[in-house]
Amino acid sequence: MSVESVFPQLEALLPHVQKPIQYVGGELNSTVKDWDSSDVRWALMYPDAYEVGLPNQGVQILYEVLNEREGVLAERTYSVWPDLEELMREHGVPQFTVDSHRPVRAFDVLGLSFSTELGYTNMLTALDLAGIPLESKDRGLDDPIVLAGGHAAFNPEPIADFLDAAIIGDGEQAVLDMTEIIRAWKAEGRPGGREEVLFRLAKTGNVYIPAFYDVEYLPDGRIGRVVPNKSGVPWRVSKHTVMDLDEWPYPKQPLVPLAETVHERMSVEIFRGCTRGCRFCQAGMITRPVRERSITGIGEMVDKGLKATGFEEVGLLSLSSADHSEIGDIAKGLADRYEEDKVGLSLPSTRVDAFNIDLANELTRNGRRSGLTFAPEGGSERIRKVINKMVSEEDLIRTVSTAYGNGWRQVKLYFMCGLPTETDDDVLQIADMATRVIQKGREVSGQNDIRCTVSIGGFVPKPHTPFQWAPQLSAEETDARLTKLRDKIRGDKKYGRSIGFRYHDGKPGIVEGLLSRGDRRIGAVIRAVYEDGGRFDGWREHFSYDRWMQCADKTLPAYGVDVDWYTTRERTYEEVLPWDHLDSGLDKDWLWEDWQDALDETEVEDCRWTPCFDCGVCPAMDTTIQVGPTGKKLLPLTVVK
Repeated sequence: MSVESVFPQLEALLPHVQKPIQYVGGELNSTVKDWDSSDVRWALMYPDAYEVGLPNQGVQILYEVLNEREGVLAERTYSVWPDLEELMREHGVPQFTVDSHRPVRAFDVLGLSFSTELGYTNMLTALDLAGIPLESKDRGLDDPIVLAGGHAAFNPEPIADFLDAAIIGDGEQAVLDMTEIIRAWKAEGRPGGREEVLFRLAKTGNVYIPAFYDVEYLPDGRIGRVVPNKSGVPWRVSKHTVMDLDEWPYPKQPLVPLAETVHERMSVEIFRGCTRGCRFCQAGMITRPVRERSITGIGEMVDKGLKATGFEEVGLLSLSSADHSEIGDIAKGLADRYEEDKVGLSLPSTRVDAFNIDLANELTRNGRRSGLTFAPEGGSERIRKVINKMVSEEDLIRTVSTAYGNGWRQVKLYFMCGLPTETDDDVLQIADMATRVIQKGREVSGQNDIRCTVSIGGFVPKPHTPFQWAPQLSAEETDARLTKLRDKIRGDKKYGRSIGFRYHDGKPGIVEGLLSRGDRRIGAVIRAVYEDGGRFDGWREHFSYDRWMQCADKTLPAYGVDVDWYTTRERTYEEVLPWDHLDSGLDKDWLWEDWQDALDETEVEDCRWTPCFDCGVCPAMDTTIQVGPTGKKLLPLTVVK
């Protein structure tokens, strides 16, 4: 039975909201499929505004993967701004997809991709607008399966009450496997109702169903154990890993936004995973092992993507793109191929020890020469040993000297504040480093218009990393430390004016820390914040620290815990962590040993080029890290006549 579009009701509201174009759909390369000829229907959501959500690679990939499958339909939905939310509630318009403006509640699955925990209140807004009960226990047979994925899904416990399911790891094959289970269940007449289809998903061992697990707590508030409450449900749930990226060349036809978005470019993921071993980096840990896309596979994706979109810039994405074993040939090959078309290339922030001027020149050959971004992360040599960021200050000065000497005028340096064992002196050394950068830049360039921007974020300990046991620095201590750094930079009469200083205060980091290492008891806080009007917590103008703290103060005392218990408290080896039953492939003993190495200021080499350190990932997957090069070159395309 067909589902009617809500666009006629929505259209009347659009003249009264900001940026109405973000809700109308019809983007180039979007897909609209027939509802009645589809057996399984997915609504895919990035729980943020259109301008942030549309460029998201994860959602775009799954959107294509699902829509390519016969009898499967996938549409997209994003968070609506508060102005439209108010009007939708007033006029009874439900949460809708932008592709066909169908009600989200009509779909079989609502799949949410969380790259940050600060999207949780937006999820509750969407569920409520859709008419889907907020908690899984209240949902009926005709409600969608609410599914979480993305990096934040590696600890879905804070939102366990609101989820029916979670997938950890790569989604490409996972969503297809899940689709076939749902398709078979529907074809059989939906036997056993909602619980039966969730059980079929759970017993694969690759889909986490929170309702099938009970959490037992100790008198002091710690978790005693997490146990399955249903026979046939596995004790641990494994992550999904796509081993051959060339088999998944998505997105083939990237979406071209109608409204301005945060990234106006066509992007290709050139490899997945990282073995640098930065101890703070959750993404680097949970995406192991390294899997490279071949140089020819990258070339084909860029060619098809540019033809399908008309973009004038290509982003070569990964956690550390300059570490691709053929990055030099990739950059030169693409720059050669698109020289006449003036297609620019870009990399995310570049590792200091992976930068070279030849690569930088290739990246800027066809585009504009903007600033370079490097991420030393820690201000002192000592703290960089603690976090295993093996970059010396001399490495950095040598690298920026090369850049300034070859015509760059702007360098951005990214650091973190609040790292384990950090002192005021570790942070104040950031000012000394920035001063040396300006000094050297003026020296090698002979110019005084050299700029260096210091950007600082607060450190948040994350699950499945060696720092998952670490105490978090309080908001007050973070702010005090950053104030001292700001004063030192501004007090430098000779170089201070050439150093830009950007930082986030410590408050959002505490909320993120509460959510990232929280357990199921945090769900009550999230719901209270949502009911109090919390929305778009990742946006500075919408975020309210006071609201989060007030809601935590109301809800957590009933459990005998508080915000500090989740954030500034150090964990012990014996403690059961909320995510221990979710298997990221990393051995917990190895993570603990690496945490002890951090406290001893012991660095560990990149295992991609050195003997294995037994993190556990490769044996668990019966694989090895992919190391190139292939020896192939990216040749210019030939015209077939």
